Amino acid sequence: MPSAAEQLAANFNFSAFSKATELKQRILFTAVALIVARLGTYIPMPGIDASELARQIQQQQGSLLDVFNLLAGGAIGRMAIFALGIMPYISSSIIIQLMTTVFPELEALKKEGEAGRKVINQYTRYFTVALAMIQSYGIALGLEHMGGQNHIVIQPGFFFRIGAVITLTCGTMLLMWIGEQITSRGVGNGISLIIFAGIVARFPQVIGQTLEQARTGATNPLLIIVFAGLTVVLVGFIVFMERAQRRLFVTYPKRQVGNKVYGGDSSHLPLKLNVSGVIPPIFASSIILFPATLASWFTTGDATRWIRDLAAGLSPGQPLYILLYAGMIIFFCFFYTALVFSSREQADNLKKGGAFVPGIRPGEQTARHLDKILMRLTMAGAIYITLVCLVPEFLHLRWNVPFYFGGTSLLIVVVVTMDFMAQVQAYLMTHQYESLLKKANFKGLGPSLTR
Repeated sequence: MPSAAEQLAANFNFSAFSKATELKQRILFTAVALIVARLGTYIPMPGIDASELARQIQQQQGSLLDVFNLLAGGAIGRMAIFALGIMPYISSSIIIQLMTTVFPELEALKKEGEAGRKVINQYTRYFTVALAMIQSYGIALGLEHMGGQNHIVIQPGFFFRIGAVITLTCGTMLLMWIGEQITSRGVGNGISLIIFAGIVARFPQVIGQTLEQARTGATNPLLIIVFAGLTVVLVGFIVFMERAQRRLFVTYPKRQVGNKVYGGDSSHLPLKLNVSGVIPPIFASSIILFPATLASWFTTGDATRWIRDLAAGLSPGQPLYILLYAGMIIFFCFFYTALVFSSREQADNLKKGGAFVPGIRPGEQTARHLDKILMRLTMAGAIYITLVCLVPEFLHLRWNVPFYFGGTSLLIVVVVTMDFMAQVQAYLMTHQYESLLKKANFKGLGPSLTR
């Protein structure tokens, strides 16, 4: 029998949106915050030759700059104040989560609830500042060496590096603050929405480039139609896999209090197929392409051959890149799942609540059973993410069509959209519940009893 929430969702009516004042305010706040985040990608960093930078970026298609430029919404291509994007904050969050499993002090803070979570978030912000300063200094050095005789930096030197560090670090911190404000006052996860907005903002430009290739005959129009249909199929496949879950049957034992019998209910423990989300492909792309980009920055005429071979081998589309990319995605799927889901903690919570899995003893055996199930789910999820990320690579190599909505960008767009719509529906369902309570006069029981 469907639950009350499922029945309400089945009779869901978007006409309630016009009456949900709080939801409209949250959506408006989210839209304004995203507009501010996008404006920052058009404010250039001082001391940069924009025309020479654009020429160098065009020559380094497929490098780490190109990947980061996608995730930063084109800010790196313009070397804007938001060029670092939100990646230092994401990296800091992953590192701090890893440290909670290594240091007992952080693990104790994690178990303290809301107060401990605030302290961990503060540590994450501090570490974000440190990472942003290191990365911005590296970018400043790279810009000074990039371009050979045609300098991108107008006046290289100490003052440019200090200015770049201050500008890019402050830009990252402002983006982090905007993301946190969206999460608390808006709708959806602010960090994910900022990345989502940057990817979607480039969509019209890519459509124009694709249509121009079809007009000039560089690309067969039939192939573009086929790839558009394949994109729709991939979107449906991603939605299906992201909603897939294993429902573990859980039973609550009966207990007798006086002449009444309580408990005996059963429910399901949902285990998602893809727990790690879009984190694995983002980190895999960054780590694998980092050596190739460094080699392209610092390789000159007298550089050794092995550096050039390394840069060529780790370029997108090369066999070494594809193998390492697939391996790193699978590794980060297991790594991040182990960070965010603790089988032992989940088994202890079931034991404290008196619940058990039929045929499995509570405690240690339940934890091992959960580990076994989660291992299989994570492997299936890792294979699914790897296929989604590598299919565009093979299609681009075979037909040289800009399969833009594929791989990491497609995952981010679909997953963030699903999360956003789920939160909108949750707010609307809450509003409908409140309306039903008002109609039933539950809120007026107090005054009615006094009459």
